[in-house]
Amino acid sequence: MNDPSQANRTLQQSYRAYLTRLRSLNYSHKTLAEYSYTLRRLVAWLERTCKLTAPAQLRKTHFEAWHRHVREFKTAKGYPIKPPTVNKHLAVTRSYLYYLAATGIVPKSLVDALPLVKEPVMLPGSTLPHAQVRRVLRKQETRTPEGYRMRTILELLYTSGIRARELLGLDVADIDLEYGTARVLGKGSKERMVPLGRTAHRYLETYIKAIRPFLVRDRGETALFLNARGARYSYSSLQIYIQRFMQQFHFDERVTAHTFRRSCATEMIRSGANVYHVKELLGHETLRTLNHYLKLTIADLKKTHERTHPRERDERS
Repeated sequence: MNDPSQANRTLQQSYRAYLTRLRSLNYSHKTLAEYSYTLRRLVAWLERTCKLTAPAQLRKTHFEAWHRHVREFKTAKGYPIKPPTVNKHLAVTRSYLYYLAATGIVPKSLVDALPLVKEPVMLPGSTLPHAQVRRVLRKQETRTPEGYRMRTILELLYTSGIRARELLGLDVADIDLEYGTARVLGKGSKERMVPLGRTAHRYLETYIKAIRPFLVRDRGETALFLNARGARYSYSSLQIYIQRFMQQFHFDERVTAHTFRRSCATEMIRSGANVYHVKELLGHETLRTLNHYLKLTIADLKKTHERTHPRERDERS
């Protein structure tokens, strides 16, 4: 990429041009919003604190100072932001600098002023032990089409560790009931296969054959999970539902759709699952503590899932 016109752009024009490029590369709305937030903050800081107006004025000292500034960011409640959040801001800034370096406006070495901070290696918080998850699942009523849909959604979130947005993006055609698998489109439009546990498989089969038809308004609708209007069930609706539903349990930590994903991974690892298998199940590209990873087949995943997931043990007891 060689864009000589960058030399005549202001910082404001430059970062907006970068966002336009990301848009042309089909970055998701969520990612674009995150990039826009960080870059607006960066440019405003450079203009206010460093009195800069153009990308060509950028120097290593500016980004060493920005690195210190980012580490001092606070949350809305006044708490220091966590290392993963610091690294998100730094990664966006580094990406923008690579873009500028590709035009010849700044040297690529500017990125060296923005090393990522060390993140603690631990399982994420906000998890529920299996006994509590089982209690939650049993509490979800299934007498109405909407209630049965929600029980199916919760079972799938927990059994597969699938991201909420991935789950809600599923179409009926992505489910293979014969083999008990789902085709998932993950981050970066990367496709993977995940196994359906026996409990989730049973609920999903009933939902598809007997419940979903009651929710359909348009026979051309392909979405797996539908709302009361027959359209694809939304992420915001799911989060609101889970938030309200979980209030009755009075758990110490806030429970979201992502809690079921974390709980799935935590329980499987505690039960002795190979971490590579769990990585593949969750759709992560790498394990940061390892230098390489193992490519697995769906048969490997199904075998490990059946052996280690507590919901599968429920079926055998």
